[in-house]
Amino acid sequence: MADRGATSAAAQDPDDWPARPELSLALNRMGCFDWDLDSGLMHMDSSALGVLGVTPEEYDGQPASLARFLPGAESARLDAQVSQALKDGSSGYSTYVRARHGDGPDSWIHVQGSIQRDSGGRPHRILGVFRDATQELADAAGRADLDEERVRQTSVVERVTVILAHARTVSDVIDVLEDARALGHLGLVSVILGLVEGTRIHIVAEGQIGSNVPEFEYTGIDERFPMSEVVRTLNPRFIVSREEFESCYPVLWPHIEPLDVASAAYLPLIAQGRPIGALGLLYSDKEGFTAEDRNLIITLGTSIAQSLQRAMLFEQEHDLAEGLQQAMLPRRIPVIPGARVAVRYRSARLGRDIGGDWYDVVPLPGGRVGVAVGDVQGHDTHAAAVMGQLRIVLRAYAAEGHNPATVMARASVFLYELDTDRFATCVYAEVDPATGAMHVVRAGHMDPLLRQTDGTCRRLPVAGGLPLGLSAEFHRLEYPVTTVELAPGETLLMYTDGLVEQPGDDLDDGIDLLTRIVRDGPGELQPLADKLCAMAEARGGEDDIALLLLRRQGGDVPQSSGRLQQHVAQGDPEALSSARHMLRAALRAWGTGGRADDIELVTNELMTNVLLHTDGGAIVTVRMLSGAERRLRVDVEDVSSALPRRRDPGEAGVSGRGLLLVDRLTDVWGVESRGGGKVVWCEFMTLPDGGARP
Repeated sequence: MADRGATSAAAQDPDDWPARPELSLALNRMGCFDWDLDSGLMHMDSSALGVLGVTPEEYDGQPASLARFLPGAESARLDAQVSQALKDGSSGYSTYVRARHGDGPDSWIHVQGSIQRDSGGRPHRILGVFRDATQELADAAGRADLDEERVRQTSVVERVTVILAHARTVSDVIDVLEDARALGHLGLVSVILGLVEGTRIHIVAEGQIGSNVPEFEYTGIDERFPMSEVVRTLNPRFIVSREEFESCYPVLWPHIEPLDVASAAYLPLIAQGRPIGALGLLYSDKEGFTAEDRNLIITLGTSIAQSLQRAMLFEQEHDLAEGLQQAMLPRRIPVIPGARVAVRYRSARLGRDIGGDWYDVVPLPGGRVGVAVGDVQGHDTHAAAVMGQLRIVLRAYAAEGHNPATVMARASVFLYELDTDRFATCVYAEVDPATGAMHVVRAGHMDPLLRQTDGTCRRLPVAGGLPLGLSAEFHRLEYPVTTVELAPGETLLMYTDGLVEQPGDDLDDGIDLLTRIVRDGPGELQPLADKLCAMAEARGGEDDIALLLLRRQGGDVPQSSGRLQQHVAQGDPEALSSARHMLRAALRAWGTGGRADDIELVTNELMTNVLLHTDGGAIVTVRMLSGAERRLRVDVEDVSSALPRRRDPGEAGVSGRGLLLVDRLTDVWGVESRGGGKVVWCEFMTLPDGGARP
């Protein structure tokens, strides 16, 4: 059966033209079969038997005998497909089956049959071919693997591009390039990123998947390096072999060779038509670059360049905004006798997203100190500018000697009259380190915290008013004053909401967390302030933070061991005489170590100046301060804001010598503004005294 009509393809002359069909089929590993469904016999030519690896002697004309040359699953699948085609009226079928060849490798065969039917649609014959498809499927699998690899690399580039879209700083971009999970699937052994700085390229990132390229940190753009070349020419450079790398860049090659680099791609990073950096991609197993490879790499470089430019702009804007904010804050914190102060300011992390947070420390008359923390609405440079103006105004009102309620009210009116559509919250405290007396006012701000000497920490409830600006707009300028005593060793903590506020979290939870950290934190102020800022960083807050800590020392401040006060009215000589008698009595009782005459002369001069040069009277206060050194202090207060000034009395002048006397006879003196006038004060060092207090 198998030999019927069979013709040996090998016996034919391949030079015959045109070639007979049997020769063409045999040379292309194809053969024909004719299956008579009525008799059940299947004729197969010699080429078809050769495709199956069957000799004519092994085939008996029965289709079932072919099953032993096919794996059981393959034979069953072929039978099922033929049966289905015969039943459903199909005109043919086509499938691939795997064939066994003894101890040799299996092959793949493409079986295709055309079903012949009679006029009633009954199948009676199948004409078809067997074709060796082993190489075809191998090529298809290779193409599929190649396509899969291209899809995978494309997806890596797309994923990196998405990640880079969220990079806000240069450090963020570097983190992406050094992340093995982000770029490792591209088959890279190392990634190098350089930024153009003037006429040099600064390498800011190198290394990938545990490797490192110790290229020079700075290289000139005119030097013989691949990064320098791509920056100069603005064209990518693809190095396809180790030999090319070594010959073109002999200085760099000794550093690259240990990494077993087979090829490399260097790209200029171009933004707005100018190079801002260069990118180096080193491969260990890539031989050459196809057009698709080059397009993919250039796309990656373009994405990195855009992200890098965006990051640089963000950092420039952030530096500008932060510089503005820092310029608005106090340049130095004054030394406060009897108190220790720690302050911190941390700007927002992103771009121009800074706010109007501030702190301030204001020395006040009589050794007192004013401390404030506030926050202007908004997160932009305008908020920072408004903050600077408001801080200076609040400081000026406090330094003039106004009480805390008046300071807040006047600051609110000022902010309202700026017409900025901004409001501000603030907490302000006036502290006397000598006595511990503390007067606190609050304008829409959070309550401060109080850390006690045993480490416990609690909120300090403070009666509050409306935020600054709003209270003036709604004519509600009342700011109640809360008075508490700050014991020696206790710490006042004032802060803005950036320290405790977290999007989606309850504000009270943030304050409770802050309270616990203050309670368990370091005892010293500076380490405690650092820990609180680190807490905010760890929580990922993106708001400004202003923080002020004040601790009363107590023992460092001179304490008043005696105090006398006398009011001297205009045109009242008896009050002037009474003040002089009061001063003499105090000096006799306290003892002055021989300085009584100087003290009387200076005090008389100051009282006389008030009565002669102002329209009001004087309040004379005499105190003995005991501390490391015993001092007597004289304060003469009046209602005039005009400050005393030295004048040249001339050779015969009898006026203008008062301040010269004060300057010569006192150990120290000065002038302090008060809300309703001024105080001229002076101090005299005195010897220890055992006399009684008056």
